[in-house]
Amino acid sequence: MRIATWNVNSITARLPRLLAWLESSGTDVLCIQETKTTEEAFPADALAELGYESAVRATGRWNGVAIVSRVGLADVVGGLPGGPDYDGVEEPRAISATCGPVRVWSVYVPNGREVGHPHFAYKLQWLKALRDAVADDAAGDRPFAVLGDYNIAPHDSDVWDPAAFIGATHVTPEERETLAALRATGLDDVVPRPLKYDQPFTYWDYRQLGFPKNRGMRIDLVYGNDPFRSAVSDAYVDREERKGKGASDHAPVVTDLTV
Repeated sequence: MRIATWNVNSITARLPRLLAWLESSGTDVLCIQETKTTEEAFPADALAELGYESAVRATGRWNGVAIVSRVGLADVVGGLPGGPDYDGVEEPRAISATCGPVRVWSVYVPNGREVGHPHFAYKLQWLKALRDAVADDAAGDRPFAVLGDYNIAPHDSDVWDPAAFIGATHVTPEERETLAALRATGLDDVVPRPLKYDQPFTYWDYRQLGFPKNRGMRIDLVYGNDPFRSAVSDAYVDREERKGKGASDHAPVVTDLTV
């Protein structure tokens, strides 16, 4: 079974690439982030033509998450139970479903903007709510994983130059402590292998030749429980999909399971 996560940075803009990638990669379940569309406009019909069912949580221009599966899609829960609002709005940042033998979440963690900004406090609150929401599944016997764009680099080695991020979000002790608390529920980081260079970066900024210079970050993560991790046979970043015209600024992270 092949499960992947991908921040597509607009599913409308990326649809031809997404459909081609699903066909060529043989992915069974894809967790999608930053759809930037409404649920009504989500391309479920185009995905169904390839044999994928879709579960979507999206409200418009920003954010938006989805799970598409060709191995079943059941017990869908849209949203983050107990999650905080931002400026009175419940942002569409989480969706969960059972796909065959595996339960997965697709999450798009708030960016945080800058340290001290209200959005940074919201990010930490949101992650604490995620920890509480997944605790039972994380400690359970069924393969379970939380996949998505976490907007946090777990370690200094997960950014191209730690000095360039001093004082910035994504690398602060507070953010990394929230990840540690999430892992403490029974989850752990399934670190993918890079297809090029030494570090499995998953995101490269469009600006300042970030991708050609490999000025990347590993912020798209797969956190799985013991039954999930014990079934992992391979994991890699499909860096090739970041190349070329019309690419997302994130690459898919692919995990193969023997379930």
